[in-house]
Amino acid sequence: MDVTIPESRVAGRVRAPPSKSYTHRAILAAGYGDDAVVSEPLLSADTRATMRAVEAFGGTVDRGDDRLDVSGFDGRPAVPDDVIDCANSGTTTRIVTACGALVDGLCVFTGDESLRSRPQGPLLDAIGQLGGRAESTRGNGQAPLVVGGPVEGGTVSIPGDVSSQYVTALLMAGAVTHGGIEIELETELKSAPYVDITIEVLDDFGVDAERTDAGFAVPGGQSYRPEGGEYAVPGDFSSMSYLLAAGAVAAADGDAVVVEGARPSAQGDSAIVEILDSMGAPIEWNQEAGEITVPRASLSGTVVDVGDTPDLLPTIAALGAVADGDTVIENCEHVRYKETDRVEAIAAELTKLGASVTEDRDRLAVHGGESDLSGARVDGRGDHRIVMSLAVAGLAADGETTIRGGEHVDVSFPGFFEALESLGVEVHRSR
Repeated sequence: MDVTIPESRVAGRVRAPPSKSYTHRAILAAGYGDDAVVSEPLLSADTRATMRAVEAFGGTVDRGDDRLDVSGFDGRPAVPDDVIDCANSGTTTRIVTACGALVDGLCVFTGDESLRSRPQGPLLDAIGQLGGRAESTRGNGQAPLVVGGPVEGGTVSIPGDVSSQYVTALLMAGAVTHGGIEIELETELKSAPYVDITIEVLDDFGVDAERTDAGFAVPGGQSYRPEGGEYAVPGDFSSMSYLLAAGAVAAADGDAVVVEGARPSAQGDSAIVEILDSMGAPIEWNQEAGEITVPRASLSGTVVDVGDTPDLLPTIAALGAVADGDTVIENCEHVRYKETDRVEAIAAELTKLGASVTEDRDRLAVHGGESDLSGARVDGRGDHRIVMSLAVAGLAADGETTIRGGEHVDVSFPGFFEALESLGVEVHRSR
Protein backbone atom coordinates (compact mmCIF):
# COMPACT_ATOMS: atom_id res chain seq x y z
CA MET A 1 0.00 0.00 0.00
CA ASP A 2 1.23 3.47 -0.94
CA VAL A 3 0.52 6.23 1.57
CA THR A 4 0.73 9.90 0.60
CA ILE A 5 1.40 12.55 3.23
CA PRO A 6 1.11 16.26 2.30
CA GLU A 7 3.00 19.00 4.10
CA SER A 8 0.77 19.56 7.12
CA ARG A 9 0.12 21.29 10.40
CA VAL A 10 -0.99 19.09 13.29
CA ALA A 11 -2.68 19.63 16.65
CA GLY A 12 -4.77 17.75 19.18
CA ARG A 13 -4.68 14.87 21.59
CA VAL A 14 -3.68 11.35 20.63
CA ARG A 15 -3.02 8.17 22.62
CA ALA A 16 0.13 6.16 22.17
CA PRO A 17 -0.35 2.47 21.47
CA PRO A 18 0.57 -0.10 24.13
CA SER A 19 4.20 -1.15 24.25
CA LYS A 20 5.22 -3.84 21.79
CA SER A 21 8.24 -4.81 23.91
CA TYR A 22 6.16 -5.24 27.06
CA THR A 23 3.35 -7.03 25.20
CA HIS A 24 5.73 -9.65 23.76
CA ARG A 25 7.22 -10.37 27.16
CA ALA A 26 3.87 -10.39 28.96
CA ILE A 27 2.30 -12.86 26.51
CA LEU A 28 5.19 -15.29 26.84
CA ALA A 29 5.40 -14.78 30.62
CA ALA A 30 1.71 -15.66 30.86
CA GLY A 31 2.42 -18.66 28.65
CA TYR A 32 5.15 -19.84 31.00
CA GLY A 33 2.61 -19.66 33.82
CA ASP A 34 -0.80 -21.23 34.40
CA ASP A 35 -3.56 -18.66 33.86
CA ALA A 36 -3.20 -14.89 33.55
CA VAL A 37 -4.82 -11.86 31.96
CA VAL A 38 -2.72 -9.45 29.89
CA SER A 39 -4.70 -6.21 29.81
CA GLU A 40 -4.29 -3.32 27.34
CA PRO A 41 -1.98 -5.31 25.04
CA LEU A 42 -0.73 -4.21 21.64
CA LEU A 43 -2.41 -6.35 18.99
CA SER A 44 -0.11 -6.22 15.99
CA ALA A 45 1.50 -8.54 13.47
CA ASP A 46 4.52 -9.06 15.73
CA THR A 47 2.62 -9.74 18.94
CA ARG A 48 0.25 -12.10 17.15
CA ALA A 49 3.35 -14.13 16.26
CA THR A 50 4.15 -14.49 19.96
CA MET A 51 0.54 -15.53 20.66
CA ARG A 52 0.81 -18.25 18.00
CA ALA A 53 4.01 -19.53 19.58
CA VAL A 54 2.41 -19.78 23.04
CA GLU A 55 -0.42 -21.78 21.49
CA ALA A 56 2.04 -23.97 19.60
CA PHE A 57 3.69 -24.85 22.93
CA GLY A 58 0.33 -25.98 24.36
CA GLY A 59 -1.19 -22.78 25.74
CA THR A 60 -4.28 -20.89 24.62
CA VAL A 61 -4.74 -17.16 24.03
CA ASP A 62 -8.30 -15.81 23.95
CA ARG A 63 -8.79 -12.20 22.83
CA GLY A 64 -11.33 -10.00 24.58
CA ASP A 65 -11.94 -6.28 24.71
CA ASP A 66 -8.53 -4.76 25.58
CA ARG A 67 -7.35 -8.01 27.15
CA LEU A 68 -5.87 -11.42 26.46
CA ASP A 69 -6.86 -14.40 28.58
CA VAL A 70 -3.90 -16.75 28.54
CA SER A 71 -3.93 -20.34 29.73
CA GLY A 72 -0.27 -21.24 29.82
CA PHE A 73 1.77 -24.40 29.64
CA ASP A 74 2.95 -24.01 33.25
CA GLY A 75 6.67 -24.08 32.55
CA ARG A 76 6.51 -27.27 30.47
CA PRO A 77 6.15 -26.41 26.78
CA ALA A 78 4.92 -29.24 24.57
CA VAL A 79 6.50 -30.30 21.30
CA PRO A 80 4.73 -28.17 18.64
CA ASP A 81 2.59 -29.98 16.09
CA ASP A 82 4.01 -27.86 13.27
CA VAL A 83 6.70 -25.35 12.37
CA ILE A 84 6.40 -22.10 14.35
CA ASP A 85 6.13 -19.16 11.93
CA CYS A 86 7.49 -16.02 13.60
CA ALA A 87 6.66 -13.93 10.50
CA ASN A 88 8.68 -10.68 10.68
CA SER A 89 9.14 -10.61 14.46
CA GLY A 90 12.73 -10.87 15.60
CA THR A 91 11.69 -10.51 19.24
CA THR A 92 9.30 -13.45 18.93
CA THR A 93 11.95 -15.59 17.27
CA ARG A 94 14.52 -15.07 19.98
CA ILE A 95 12.35 -15.33 23.07
CA VAL A 96 10.52 -18.44 21.87
CA THR A 97 13.69 -20.11 20.59
CA ALA A 98 14.92 -20.29 24.19
CA CYS A 99 11.50 -21.64 25.18
CA GLY A 100 11.96 -24.33 22.53
CA ALA A 101 15.11 -25.45 24.33
CA LEU A 102 12.88 -26.59 27.23
CA VAL A 103 10.92 -28.99 25.00
CA ASP A 104 11.52 -32.73 25.29
CA GLY A 105 11.80 -33.02 21.53
CA LEU A 106 12.44 -30.67 18.64
CA CYS A 107 10.96 -27.38 17.40
CA VAL A 108 11.42 -25.61 14.09
CA PHE A 109 11.28 -21.80 13.89
CA THR A 110 11.18 -19.73 10.72
CA GLY A 111 9.75 -16.50 9.35
CA ASP A 112 9.71 -14.20 6.34
CA GLU A 113 12.68 -13.30 4.16
CA SER A 114 13.76 -10.42 6.39
CA LEU A 115 13.62 -12.49 9.55
CA ARG A 116 15.61 -15.29 7.92
CA SER A 117 18.48 -12.83 7.43
CA ARG A 118 18.87 -11.83 11.08
CA PRO A 119 21.62 -13.19 13.34
CA GLN A 120 20.64 -15.90 15.83
CA GLY A 121 24.02 -17.62 16.19
CA PRO A 122 24.94 -16.44 19.71
CA LEU A 123 21.60 -17.68 21.09
CA LEU A 124 21.99 -21.04 19.34
CA ASP A 125 25.49 -21.33 20.79
CA ALA A 126 24.19 -20.50 24.28
CA ILE A 127 21.55 -23.24 24.05
CA GLY A 128 24.28 -25.63 22.98
CA GLN A 129 26.32 -24.64 26.05
CA LEU A 130 23.32 -25.62 28.17
CA GLY A 131 23.22 -29.09 26.61
CA GLY A 132 20.38 -28.42 24.18
CA ARG A 133 20.25 -28.88 20.44
CA ALA A 134 20.24 -25.65 18.44
CA GLU A 135 21.04 -25.48 14.76
CA SER A 136 20.52 -23.25 11.76
CA THR A 137 19.29 -25.40 8.87
CA ARG A 138 21.56 -23.47 6.50
CA GLY A 139 24.49 -23.47 8.91
CA ASN A 140 24.69 -19.68 8.86
CA GLY A 141 23.25 -18.80 12.28
CA GLN A 142 19.97 -17.67 10.71
CA ALA A 143 16.46 -19.13 10.58
CA PRO A 144 15.07 -21.67 9.88
CA LEU A 145 16.19 -22.98 13.27
CA VAL A 146 15.93 -26.46 14.80
CA VAL A 147 15.93 -26.36 18.60
CA GLY A 148 15.27 -28.89 21.36
CA GLY A 149 16.09 -30.06 24.85
CA PRO A 150 15.10 -30.20 27.52
CA VAL A 151 17.84 -28.05 29.05
CA GLU A 152 18.03 -27.99 32.85
CA GLY A 153 20.01 -24.79 33.38
CA GLY A 154 23.64 -23.85 33.72
CA THR A 155 26.09 -21.10 32.79
CA VAL A 156 26.45 -19.56 29.35
CA SER A 157 28.84 -17.07 27.81
CA ILE A 158 27.49 -14.81 25.04
CA PRO A 159 28.35 -11.51 23.36
CA GLY A 160 26.31 -8.52 24.47
CA ASP A 161 26.80 -6.33 21.41
CA VAL A 162 24.60 -8.15 18.87
CA SER A 163 21.18 -8.29 20.53
CA SER A 164 19.95 -7.86 24.09
CA GLN A 165 17.09 -10.20 23.14
CA TYR A 166 19.41 -13.18 23.66
CA VAL A 167 19.64 -12.21 27.32
CA THR A 168 15.88 -11.70 27.56
CA ALA A 169 15.23 -15.12 26.02
CA LEU A 170 17.57 -16.93 28.41
CA LEU A 171 16.29 -15.14 31.51
CA MET A 172 12.66 -15.93 30.70
CA ALA A 173 13.36 -19.59 30.00
CA GLY A 174 15.86 -19.98 32.83
CA ALA A 175 13.28 -19.22 35.52
CA VAL A 176 11.46 -22.51 34.87
CA THR A 177 14.54 -24.72 34.46
CA HIS A 178 15.67 -26.90 37.35
CA GLY A 179 18.97 -25.13 37.98
CA GLY A 180 18.48 -21.63 36.63
CA ILE A 181 20.76 -19.86 34.18
CA GLU A 182 23.75 -17.59 34.72
CA ILE A 183 24.72 -15.37 31.79
CA GLU A 184 28.28 -14.14 31.39
CA LEU A 185 28.64 -11.29 28.90
CA GLU A 186 31.70 -11.41 26.66
CA THR A 187 31.26 -7.81 25.47
CA GLU A 188 29.45 -4.68 26.56
CA LEU A 189 25.67 -5.04 26.44
CA LYS A 190 23.95 -2.97 23.75
CA SER A 191 20.28 -2.00 24.11
CA ALA A 192 20.55 -2.58 27.87
CA PRO A 193 17.20 -0.90 28.73
CA TYR A 194 15.42 -3.73 26.94
CA VAL A 195 16.83 -6.17 29.50
CA ASP A 196 15.64 -3.77 32.21
CA ILE A 197 12.16 -4.11 30.67
CA THR A 198 12.49 -7.90 30.86
CA ILE A 199 13.51 -7.82 34.51
CA GLU A 200 10.63 -5.45 35.27
CA VAL A 201 8.11 -7.77 33.59
CA LEU A 202 9.58 -10.82 35.31
CA ASP A 203 9.23 -9.07 38.67
CA ASP A 204 5.61 -8.21 37.90
CA PHE A 205 5.02 -11.91 37.22
CA GLY A 206 6.67 -12.89 40.53
CA VAL A 207 9.96 -14.05 39.01
CA ASP A 208 13.35 -13.01 40.41
CA ALA A 209 16.24 -12.14 38.08
CA GLU A 210 19.25 -9.96 38.73
CA ARG A 211 22.32 -8.29 37.34
CA THR A 212 25.64 -9.82 38.40
CA ASP A 213 29.24 -8.72 38.06
CA ALA A 214 29.54 -10.99 35.02
CA GLY A 215 26.12 -10.31 33.48
CA PHE A 216 22.77 -11.67 34.66
CA ALA A 217 21.33 -14.58 36.58
CA VAL A 218 17.90 -16.12 37.14
CA PRO A 219 17.29 -18.89 39.70
CA GLY A 220 15.41 -21.96 38.51
CA GLY A 221 12.28 -23.58 39.86
CA GLN A 222 10.21 -20.40 39.74
CA SER A 223 6.59 -19.87 38.69
CA TYR A 224 5.05 -17.07 36.63
CA ARG A 225 2.13 -15.54 38.52
CA PRO A 226 1.25 -11.83 38.22
CA GLU A 227 -0.27 -10.22 41.29
CA GLY A 228 -4.03 -10.58 41.15
CA GLY A 229 -3.68 -12.72 38.03
CA GLU A 230 -3.44 -9.70 35.74
CA TYR A 231 -0.72 -7.64 34.07
CA ALA A 232 -1.34 -4.23 32.42
CA VAL A 233 0.85 -3.20 29.46
CA PRO A 234 2.19 0.40 29.54
CA GLY A 235 2.27 2.81 26.59
CA ASP A 236 5.01 2.43 23.98
CA PHE A 237 7.69 5.13 23.81
CA SER A 238 9.13 3.79 20.56
CA SER A 239 5.78 4.42 18.84
CA MET A 240 5.26 7.59 20.83
CA SER A 241 8.45 9.02 19.35
CA TYR A 242 6.77 9.55 15.96
CA LEU A 243 3.84 11.42 17.48
CA LEU A 244 6.12 13.62 19.56
CA ALA A 245 8.35 14.26 16.55
CA ALA A 246 5.27 15.17 14.49
CA GLY A 247 4.39 17.83 17.05
CA ALA A 248 7.94 19.20 17.12
CA VAL A 249 8.18 19.57 13.32
CA ALA A 250 4.58 20.34 12.34
CA ALA A 251 2.36 21.56 15.19
CA ALA A 252 0.06 24.39 14.20
CA ASP A 253 1.02 27.90 15.34
CA GLY A 254 -0.04 28.48 18.94
CA ASP A 255 -1.07 24.85 19.33
CA ALA A 256 0.55 21.54 20.25
CA VAL A 257 0.29 17.77 20.13
CA VAL A 258 -0.60 16.09 23.43
CA VAL A 259 0.31 12.41 23.66
CA GLU A 260 -1.51 10.33 26.26
CA GLY A 261 -0.37 7.05 27.81
CA ALA A 262 3.15 8.26 28.62
CA ARG A 263 3.67 6.84 32.08
CA PRO A 264 7.21 6.23 33.36
CA SER A 265 8.63 2.72 32.89
CA ALA A 266 11.94 1.01 32.17
CA GLN A 267 11.70 1.83 28.46
CA GLY A 268 14.95 3.28 27.19
CA ASP A 269 13.11 4.96 24.34
CA SER A 270 11.63 7.45 26.78
CA ALA A 271 14.95 9.15 25.98
CA ILE A 272 13.07 10.77 23.07
CA VAL A 273 11.82 13.35 25.59
CA GLU A 274 15.37 14.32 26.53
CA ILE A 275 16.47 14.27 22.88
CA LEU A 276 13.70 16.65 21.80
CA ASP A 277 14.54 18.91 24.73
CA SER A 278 18.21 18.94 23.69
CA MET A 279 17.13 19.97 20.18
CA GLY A 280 15.22 22.95 21.55
CA ALA A 281 11.65 21.68 21.70
CA PRO A 282 9.75 23.10 24.72
CA ILE A 283 8.43 19.66 25.63
CA GLU A 284 6.51 19.07 28.87
CA TRP A 285 5.95 15.66 30.49
CA ASN A 286 3.28 15.37 33.18
CA GLN A 287 4.33 11.96 34.48
CA GLU A 288 1.50 11.68 36.98
CA ALA A 289 -1.12 12.23 34.28
CA GLY A 290 0.90 10.29 31.70
CA GLU A 291 0.78 13.12 29.16
CA ILE A 292 3.48 14.76 27.04
CA THR A 293 2.86 18.09 25.29
CA VAL A 294 5.03 19.31 22.42
CA PRO A 295 4.53 22.38 20.19
CA ARG A 296 6.40 23.09 16.95
CA ALA A 297 9.88 24.44 17.59
CA SER A 298 12.94 25.74 15.77
CA LEU A 299 15.03 22.63 16.27
CA SER A 300 18.81 22.56 16.44
CA GLY A 301 21.12 19.63 15.73
CA THR A 302 22.35 17.42 18.53
CA VAL A 303 24.56 14.40 19.19
CA VAL A 304 22.88 11.15 20.29
CA ASP A 305 24.40 7.79 21.24
CA VAL A 306 21.83 5.10 20.35
CA GLY A 307 23.72 2.18 21.86
CA ASP A 308 20.81 1.63 24.25
CA THR A 309 18.02 3.06 22.06
CA PRO A 310 18.40 1.62 18.55
CA ASP A 311 14.72 1.97 17.63
CA LEU A 312 14.95 5.75 17.94
CA LEU A 313 17.51 6.14 15.17
CA PRO A 314 15.02 6.65 12.28
CA THR A 315 13.01 9.17 14.33
CA ILE A 316 16.11 11.14 15.30
CA ALA A 317 17.30 11.16 11.68
CA ALA A 318 13.95 12.56 10.52
CA LEU A 319 14.14 15.27 13.18
CA GLY A 320 17.70 16.07 12.10
CA ALA A 321 16.55 16.64 8.53
CA VAL A 322 14.29 19.45 9.77
CA ALA A 323 16.67 20.90 12.38
CA ASP A 324 19.35 23.54 11.89
CA GLY A 325 22.92 22.32 12.02
CA ASP A 326 24.17 18.73 12.23
CA THR A 327 22.46 15.89 14.05
CA VAL A 328 24.98 13.13 14.70
CA ILE A 329 23.82 9.63 15.66
CA GLU A 330 26.65 7.56 17.14
CA ASN A 331 27.19 3.94 18.19
CA CYS A 332 24.65 2.64 15.69
CA GLU A 333 26.17 -0.36 13.91
CA HIS A 334 23.77 -2.75 15.70
CA VAL A 335 20.85 -0.84 14.14
CA ARG A 336 21.86 -2.40 10.82
CA TYR A 337 20.58 -5.82 12.00
CA LYS A 338 16.89 -5.03 12.34
CA GLU A 339 14.01 -5.61 9.90
CA THR A 340 16.31 -3.91 7.43
CA ASP A 341 19.62 -2.08 7.65
CA ARG A 342 17.97 0.94 9.21
CA VAL A 343 21.09 3.11 9.04
CA GLU A 344 21.38 2.71 5.28
CA ALA A 345 17.62 2.75 4.72
CA ILE A 346 16.83 6.00 6.51
CA ALA A 347 19.92 7.67 5.03
CA ALA A 348 18.97 6.74 1.48
CA GLU A 349 15.27 7.59 1.78
CA LEU A 350 15.80 10.93 3.52
CA THR A 351 18.27 11.79 0.75
CA LYS A 352 15.44 11.28 -1.77
CA LEU A 353 13.51 13.95 0.15
CA GLY A 354 16.38 16.40 -0.12
CA ALA A 355 18.23 15.75 3.13
CA SER A 356 22.02 15.91 3.27
CA VAL A 357 23.27 12.77 5.01
CA THR A 358 26.69 11.27 5.72
CA GLU A 359 26.70 7.56 6.55
CA ASP A 360 29.52 5.63 8.22
CA ARG A 361 29.46 2.11 9.62
CA ASP A 362 28.79 3.17 13.20
CA ARG A 363 27.72 6.77 12.71
CA LEU A 364 25.05 8.73 10.83
CA ALA A 365 25.15 12.49 10.39
CA VAL A 366 22.17 14.48 9.07
CA HIS A 367 23.15 17.98 7.94
CA GLY A 368 19.96 19.91 8.55
CA GLY A 369 21.42 23.24 7.51
CA GLU A 370 22.19 21.76 4.08
CA SER A 371 18.81 20.02 3.74
CA ASP A 372 15.75 21.32 1.93
CA LEU A 373 12.95 18.77 2.14
CA SER A 374 10.64 18.36 -0.85
CA GLY A 375 8.01 15.72 -1.37
CA ALA A 376 9.13 12.62 -3.27
CA ARG A 377 8.37 8.93 -3.66
CA VAL A 378 10.22 6.97 -0.99
CA ASP A 379 10.39 3.32 0.05
CA GLY A 380 9.57 2.17 3.57
CA ARG A 381 11.79 -0.89 2.96
CA GLY A 382 9.17 -3.18 4.53
CA ASP A 383 10.12 -1.72 7.92
CA HIS A 384 7.51 -0.14 10.17
CA ARG A 385 9.96 2.28 11.79
CA ILE A 386 11.29 3.54 8.46
CA VAL A 387 7.72 4.08 7.21
CA MET A 388 6.68 6.10 10.27
CA SER A 389 9.85 8.19 10.34
CA LEU A 390 9.46 9.08 6.67
CA ALA A 391 5.86 10.11 7.39
CA VAL A 392 7.17 12.52 10.05
CA ALA A 393 9.65 13.99 7.57
CA GLY A 394 6.84 14.25 5.00
CA LEU A 395 4.88 16.54 7.31
CA ALA A 396 7.66 19.12 6.93
CA ALA A 397 8.48 18.51 3.25
CA ASP A 398 7.25 20.86 0.53
CA GLY A 399 4.52 19.14 -1.49
CA GLU A 400 3.49 15.52 -1.11
CA THR A 401 5.50 12.52 0.06
CA THR A 402 4.42 9.06 -1.07
CA ILE A 403 5.67 6.16 1.03
CA ARG A 404 5.72 2.66 -0.39
CA GLY A 405 4.74 -0.14 1.99
CA GLY A 406 2.60 1.82 4.42
CA GLU A 407 0.87 -1.37 5.57
CA HIS A 408 3.98 -2.37 7.50
CA VAL A 409 3.04 -0.05 10.37
CA ASP A 410 0.84 -2.99 11.46
CA VAL A 411 3.95 -4.52 13.01
CA SER A 412 3.97 -2.11 15.96
CA PHE A 413 1.46 0.74 15.46
CA PRO A 414 -1.53 -0.48 13.43
CA GLY A 415 -3.41 2.80 13.94
CA PHE A 416 -0.53 5.12 13.06
CA PHE A 417 -2.05 6.75 9.99
CA GLU A 418 -5.42 7.06 11.73
CA ALA A 419 -3.58 8.84 14.56
CA LEU A 420 -2.11 11.31 12.05
CA GLU A 421 -5.56 11.87 10.59
CA SER A 422 -6.93 12.63 14.06
CA LEU A 423 -4.27 15.34 14.31
CA GLY A 424 -5.41 16.94 11.05
CA VAL A 425 -3.30 15.25 8.37
CA GLU A 426 -5.00 14.31 5.09
CA VAL A 427 -3.63 10.80 4.54
CA HIS A 428 -4.23 9.23 1.12
CA ARG A 429 -3.95 5.46 0.66
CA SER A 430 -3.71 3.55 -2.61
CA ARG A 431 -3.00 -0.03 -3.60
